[in-house]
Amino acid sequence: MYSRKIKTGVFLLEGLNSFSVTYYFYYFYFFTQQQFGFGNQANLALAAASGLICAPASLFGGRFAQRAGYFTALKIGFGIMIVTLTLGGLAATSPVAHIALMLVTVVGMSFTWPTLEALTSEGESGAGLQRNVGIYNVVWAGNAALAYFTGGAWLEKLGRQSLFFLPLAMQIVQLGLTFWLHQQSTRAQPVATVSPAAVTMAAVPAARAQTFLRMAWLANPFAYIAVNTLVAAMPGVAQNLKLTTAQAGFCCSLWCFARLAAFFGLWFWAGWHYRFRWLLTSYLVLVGTFMVILVVPNLAVVVLAELALGGALGLIYYSSLFYSMDAADTKGVHGGIHEAAIGLGSFAGPAVGAAALHFLPQVTNAGAWAVSGLLLCGLAGLVGIRIKGPNPTA
Repeated sequence: MYSRKIKTGVFLLEGLNSFSVTYYFYYFYFFTQQQFGFGNQANLALAAASGLICAPASLFGGRFAQRAGYFTALKIGFGIMIVTLTLGGLAATSPVAHIALMLVTVVGMSFTWPTLEALTSEGESGAGLQRNVGIYNVVWAGNAALAYFTGGAWLEKLGRQSLFFLPLAMQIVQLGLTFWLHQQSTRAQPVATVSPAAVTMAAVPAARAQTFLRMAWLANPFAYIAVNTLVAAMPGVAQNLKLTTAQAGFCCSLWCFARLAAFFGLWFWAGWHYRFRWLLTSYLVLVGTFMVILVVPNLAVVVLAELALGGALGLIYYSSLFYSMDAADTKGVHGGIHEAAIGLGSFAGPAVGAAALHFLPQVTNAGAWAVSGLLLCGLAGLVGIRIKGPNPTA
């Protein structure tokens, strides 16, 4: 088990990583819209490509971290992103070059999140896992919300080059901190502890735990189908609502703060653990609010829908990460699976949306309707897994 000082450093890494990659990836779609004239269809296709890269890269990144060591994986991930962000800010001029560098940045990022999740959870007892996963979720969600909320203003004030150099500065700090943490961890003797699986699985039958793990692994990528479709379509939503880039950052990031609030609540209240009704309700809210945000041209309605969406996303994501770490002894591998599922969702939603806009251009809100249909398929799958699992009425 890593010392509390090491894990505090890991949370600092996580916060910096969350801010930097959120600022870069979320506002990359505004960059392509303003710099190269990308519309919703092109940005959705770009989001799909990044998700398609993220899924296998996360699987590999998690397994690599488990095999080669957590800090080694972090050094590689941060190093890759430092190179790509430098090239993006200094050398790339064409859309092809920027897209290629963005996709390689996704590969670098895929070495970091499974590893940070594993470091957070490694060697913790049941209570420790609940505490650390809670801290982890609050830290990354809080910094992501801050980056999305202020990012539009940063982009307007500092210029488009800040899309690369602001995250770059943070990645350089992260790499230096990783070397220091690695050095500190080798000086400390590992602390023997009880496997979290041994603590919590005694209270939850293995079959029930596996059922909830499968449901969470299904629900979370579908949640990211919605999230990444919304993020890629946000420049278009902002245009319909007549918002500037800064105003879009302020108004369209509210779901991030609602998700953060949900993480706080779920951190201190464990009553949602292994309760299907909470997961089901969250998924139903996800489907409804996704459609409202994309098709209702009213800012007040969009804001209310965002707040409900954030709460739903909070429970779905928390479920996936908590159940993954609760059932796993190989934290890096399960962290990779958790992130790969996110990558699949990040691919499927934008891909379906882009295809609908391409093949059904005459249908109003074709992309939104198509992705909503995909989300309903996920709902059917969620209920199907529950029915086939133990105690389907519980």
